[in-house]
Amino acid sequence: MKTIVRLISAVAALCMLFSCSVFNKTASSVGSTAGSIFRGGVKTFTYYNLPENVQDLQALPEANRKDAYGVAAMTVTALCRYETNPEECFKMLNWLKGEEPLTSFEKEFLRDRLQGKGYKARSYFVGATPGNGYTPSMPYKLTPISNPYTFQEDGWATVSLRSAGAEKLRAVKLRQKKSTGEWFLNDIQCVDDDIQAPAIKK
Repeated sequence: MKTIVRLISAVAALCMLFSCSVFNKTASSVGSTAGSIFRGGVKTFTYYNLPENVQDLQALPEANRKDAYGVAAMTVTALCRYETNPEECFKMLNWLKGEEPLTSFEKEFLRDRLQGKGYKARSYFVGATPGNGYTPSMPYKLTPISNPYTFQEDGWATVSLRSAGAEKLRAVKLRQKKSTGEWFLNDIQCVDDDIQAPAIKK
């Protein structure tokens, strides 16, 4: 009888040891998964007023340029300024680009893509649709998106944005300054192609 009791106790102890081992592995796996999700996903940025000049842009929390998502979001807010003041828009984009300001070709490219089409930049905000003339909900919200390939190339990032007037995601390409960890605008791909025209002109 004593032998049977000892045998049962030994089996129970082994079961408990196995359960603890499985639990620890599961917890470790969950932690690892959470880490990878943090690098890829969606971040939301909220603005009560859109920046009108470089000083306004520099006053934003994400102006430290340490977050690629934040720089992508600031790029869209700067593009919105083109409709009312192209020169201020260019100045803000130059600040986002850092040591590589807009070339004459890039400025002409933006004129060609945005002249009379200011709604293209607004189309990335939450609540903006072709039906409402791409009028964003208030406060303004942008949700840059990343995927497994966003940070694939060291020192570079391609952050995506969803336009309400296009089926495919559009992108903003960024480069990182290794010495400071800052992200800078490299290529404004999100205005390359046209989107669905608004039903209501704004």
